[in-house]
Amino acid sequence: MFQIESGEHALALDKTLVMGILNVTPDSFSDGGDFSSFELACRQADAMVSQGAKIIDIGGESTRPGAAEVGLDEELNRVLPLVEYVAKNHDVWISIDTSKPEVMEQAVKAGAHLINDVRALQAPGALEAVAELNVPVCLMHMQGQPDTMQDAPDYRDIVEDVIDFFEQRIDACIKAGIERHQILLDPGFGFGKTLSHNYELLNRLDAFKALELPLLIGLSRKSMLGNLLNREPKERLAGSLAGGLIAAQRGANILRVHDVAETLDCLQVLQATNHYQGLI
Repeated sequence: MFQIESGEHALALDKTLVMGILNVTPDSFSDGGDFSSFELACRQADAMVSQGAKIIDIGGESTRPGAAEVGLDEELNRVLPLVEYVAKNHDVWISIDTSKPEVMEQAVKAGAHLINDVRALQAPGALEAVAELNVPVCLMHMQGQPDTMQDAPDYRDIVEDVIDFFEQRIDACIKAGIERHQILLDPGFGFGKTLSHNYELLNRLDAFKALELPLLIGLSRKSMLGNLLNREPKERLAGSLAGGLIAAQRGANILRVHDVAETLDCLQVLQATNHYQGLI
């Protein structure tokens, strides 16, 4: 059984948990800036916690294809008040979705427990910052950068190449002083992958079990669903639930989602099916 630890807080990953997405950006690909104001973001955090999210993932910089970078001060202004609000009002794990060491440091100081980095700690100073903070970190795979990642992505073998990347980044983390059991992995659906790459990754997700680290999977409302189903982001609930359920069956430890209550319903049915002998 996997368990991650942040200070005095421990989170067991003995069953698939749900991480609620809270993007406080005006240009998020999915929610279109619905929660970019502090008050609305707080209400959404309240709702996701009440629905059963075990982790709230707070992000202040959009990483959609073609997204522009956000300055340090702007990102801090977006995320820190919300981290502080959630830490003060809810007994829930807080994840900070950032690649900037300064944001990582300030967010953990404000109450965040987990670093979620789409650039896998490749920014200057990021490895050292996480080692010093001594909190869990999720390393995500992305081919290229957000503004170029969908320009003809190419792989020798999508799963083997992503595993090779993870092995290199895990080694870099350990050399920097980050303990292996504090690392989570995200194969990066939609980040420098074609439609075919994404579904091959989903089909072969259990291959990542060889790395013996927990998997954090984010499929919710992504273009791999929209392009397949011809649905706009807010019309992708059914596809998101199907993808999440497949990911859970193939070994996902955490599902990063927009629709917390619906995802938990699906997981409860899956868990009941897997353990029906204990049901009354």
